[in-house]
Amino acid sequence: MGLLENKTALITGADSGIGRAIAIEFAKEGANVVVCFYSDEKGGNETLDTVKSHSTGKATLIQLDVSDEGAIEQNFEQIIKDFSGIDILVNNSGVNGSGIPVDEMETETFDKTIKTNLYGTFFCSRKFVQHRKAVGIPGKIINISSVHEEVNSPGNADYNASKAGIQNLMRTLALEVAPFGINVNNIAPGMILTPMNQEAIDDPAKRKEAEKHIPMARAGRPEEIAYLALFLASPQADYVTGSTYVMDGGLMINLGQGA
Repeated sequence: MGLLENKTALITGADSGIGRAIAIEFAKEGANVVVCFYSDEKGGNETLDTVKSHSTGKATLIQLDVSDEGAIEQNFEQIIKDFSGIDILVNNSGVNGSGIPVDEMETETFDKTIKTNLYGTFFCSRKFVQHRKAVGIPGKIINISSVHEEVNSPGNADYNASKAGIQNLMRTLALEVAPFGINVNNIAPGMILTPMNQEAIDDPAKRKEAEKHIPMARAGRPEEIAYLALFLASPQADYVTGSTYVMDGGLMINLGQGA
């Protein structure tokens, strides 16, 4: 359909899972795609190869540590030069929760999660907004958050806090940049079959047990998140901003049952 033709999208954490699925879906719709990875260069190249096979646009691969403010500045400037701008930013890169209770958690553990998940979203979004305002052209920011921006789980205070922070960062930023035609939204996935849920992929019994809490009785697929991201990146969502779109098979509305 070419919904994103002549648009350039930068997708962090695109070496696997949800980020990879979004990169591929955007490529199918004609976008130029910047595939970002942190440590998995092999996975990044696999995404890049698939993107190139689906797109008539340009595609490139870069290593990016989203927790490094200087790296964000340098890489964004180079990408803007190479692609004549960035139209769509997908903040997908993130780390999982530590599984450590608050009273046992080291400061360094908390810092790592917050720096990657929350600061990374802040650094990338700030640079993107500066760029779009400078050129005077609207743009789209899509954050891949989590149901844990609302639902808490014990042992994951670092992750829960980072995702709740992303929710309010998104809402505040949406208010600030709406006059410039820049849309900012979150997608909050539930249980999706990605490397972050590798245990559920590898162990059918554990996966089935987890799926008992999901009204639709199954985990989600990365490409399902990508379809929603495509809508939010497209002109069809030009009037959508400041919202979180939960995609969890009904998990969140089911958690209170039996109370």
